[in-house]
Parts: sequence; structure tokens; C-alpha cells
Amino acid sequence: MLTAAAPGQATVSVTVTDLRSAKGKVLACLTTREDAFPDCEKDPLARKLTVPAATEVHLDFGPVPAGRYAVSLIHDENGNGKLDTRLMIPREGYGFSNDAPVRMSPPKFERAAFTVEGEPVRLAIRMRYLL
Repeated sequence: MLTAAAPGQATVSVTVTDLRSAKGKVLACLTTREDAFPDCEKDPLARKLTVPAATEVHLDFGPVPAGRYAVSLIHDENGNGKLDTRLMIPREGYGFSNDAPVRMSPPKFERAAFTVEGEPVRLAIRMRYLL
């Protein structure tokens, strides 16, 4: 259920598709800070969600102030709270707002950024896997 947003805010929700299994959890973060994207660790104001994995996952970040945001996702299949890699190649799923492509490294904030301006924002993000 979406919460009504105050003036100058809008709700942000995400539908995540193409998960390869219902194992583990989906870890999500929403940030306005370029320097904190994609892992949100440097942003104490980032909104983070953890939900059980399923074939399709719905995330509700609730109302957020107007601004530029980006979302990053991890399908944490083994439940260890991080993206597992092998030789720097992700072994678990990942995704970004705007379905921003990955080319040798995670996308820059600007490729994944979207604007919140008062109308509810509904995003669809496809989970991707390399291994």
C-alpha cells in the first residue's frame, strides 16, 4: 500500500522482474548521491529495503522529496548480505533503475538517475545475471 506523499514529495515503487530463483533476498537502495551509487554505503539518508526473493518482487520506497534518484538492486541468493563475485564478475543478480547497462563496471549514477517531481514514480527493473 502506497503512503500519501506530502507536498513536494512523491512515492517511488519498483517492480523487479526476471529473478532466476526465489532463493534468498532482494537488497535494494535508493539514493540521491552520485558518490554513494551503487552500494549506498556513503549515504546515511539512502533508503534501503530487503525483501524475500520471488519470481517478481514489488518494492515500495514510500514518499521521497523531489530530486534526482537512482536505484540499485542485488539478488542475494545465498543471504549473506552482499553481491558475491568471482574474479570481479558478479555471481548473483543485479539491476539498476533505467535498466542502466553494465560495461566492465556498474553504471554511473547519471545513467540510472530519474527525477521525482510530485507524481508517483513506478519503475520496472529487470534482474540480470552473468554467471
